[in-house]
Amino acid sequence: MKKHADVIIIGGGIIGCSTAYYLAKKGKTVIVLEKGKGIGYGGSGRNGGGVRQSGRDKRELPLAMYGVQNLWPNLSEELGMNVEYYQHGNLRLGKNDEHLEILGGLTDVAVSLGLDVKMVSGDEVREICPHLSNEVTGASWCQSDGHANPLLTTSAFYKKARQLGVSFLFEQSVLSIKTVAGRARKVVTTNEEFEAEKIVLAAGYESRAIANTVGVDVPMKRVALDTLVTNAQPPMFYQMLGTAMADFYGHQTTHGSFVFGGGSPLDGSIKSIANHPQAKATAATCKGILSYIPALKHAKVVRTWVGFIDWCEDKVPVLDHVKEVPGLILACGFSGHGFGIAPSVGTVISEMACDEMPSIDICELGFDRFADRE
Repeated sequence: MKKHADVIIIGGGIIGCSTAYYLAKKGKTVIVLEKGKGIGYGGSGRNGGGVRQSGRDKRELPLAMYGVQNLWPNLSEELGMNVEYYQHGNLRLGKNDEHLEILGGLTDVAVSLGLDVKMVSGDEVREICPHLSNEVTGASWCQSDGHANPLLTTSAFYKKARQLGVSFLFEQSVLSIKTVAGRARKVVTTNEEFEAEKIVLAAGYESRAIANTVGVDVPMKRVALDTLVTNAQPPMFYQMLGTAMADFYGHQTTHGSFVFGGGSPLDGSIKSIANHPQAKATAATCKGILSYIPALKHAKVVRTWVGFIDWCEDKVPVLDHVKEVPGLILACGFSGHGFGIAPSVGTVISEMACDEMPSIDICELGFDRFADRE
C-alpha cells in the first residue's frame, strides 16, 4: 500500500475525484482516502445533477460560470466517458410577487457579474416549457444552464485519475491530521498512517471533525434532503427546473424518468443515508411538484433516497489554505451546491496544492471570513 505522496485528498466524492484528476494532470502523486467501499458514497452520488449558474450566491458564481464556459462542454471527451451533460437551460419559477422579487434580485446580481440570464413572464415561461401550470407567473431564464449525471461524472473523474496514477484507498476512516514542524503532514486512519506535502480536506460534513483535530473549526452542519425518481415518461422537456423558494429542483433524463430533489430539509429523525425519507416528506415534495407540473399527476415514484449535505453557516463553500496550519487546504461546506461547480473546484484546489494562483476568483470563499465568529 502506497503511504507517501505529494498530495493526500481526504474524501472520494466528486470534489476529491476531480481534484485528484487535475493534480495528476500536473504530474503530482496523489493518494485519495475514502471511508466507504467506493467513490461518491455521500452527496456526490445522491444529488439531482444540476449544472447551473443562475440562482447562485455571487461569491460562488465565478466558479459556476467558468465551469460552464470552459470545462463542462468538453468534459465527456476529456474524461473518455459520457457524463450526460445537456445544456438546455434553467427555469427558476415563481408564483407571486414575493417569488419574483427574490428571482429578480438574484438575476440582477448575476447580470452585473456578466451572466446572460433574464426574467420572463408567465406566458413566456410556458412558451419555453408548455407543461408548466398557469400558477407560474414568472421565472428567471438562463439558457446556458443545464444538468449532468452525477454518478457518471464522479465515476469518470475517478477512472481517469486512476489511469493517471492516482491511488484510491477505500475503507479508510480518517481519525486525525497530524502536524510535523508546524505543518499538516500526516493523516491517521483506523488502519494506517499516510504522509504528504499537502493535505486536501474534502470529506463533506465529516471535514469538520477532522479539521478539529488540528484546531480548525468550519461552521457547518449536516442536513438531510430527499430525492426521488419517477418511472419513464414521454419526452416532455429537458430544461432544469427550480423554484424561488427552493421547493424542489429537477429535470427529465434522456431515459424518460424525472429526477427531483426536495428543497426542504427533512426532520432530524434521518440518522443514516440508508434510511428512506419518511413517506410524508416524499408526498410533500410530490405535491409541490404537481402544483408546477400537473402533467406529471400519473407519474409513479419508483425510488427515493436521502442524501446529507455539508451546510455551511453562510451557505457557500470554504476553499482555502489554512494559515494557522500550513499544508492544509479546505474544500468543504458546499451546502448542496457542489456538483455543478466540481470541475471548477477541482481546478482551483489543484492549483492551490501546487502553490499556483487560482485561475478562478475565489477570494470571497476563504476560511478567514469566519475569523470574528464567536
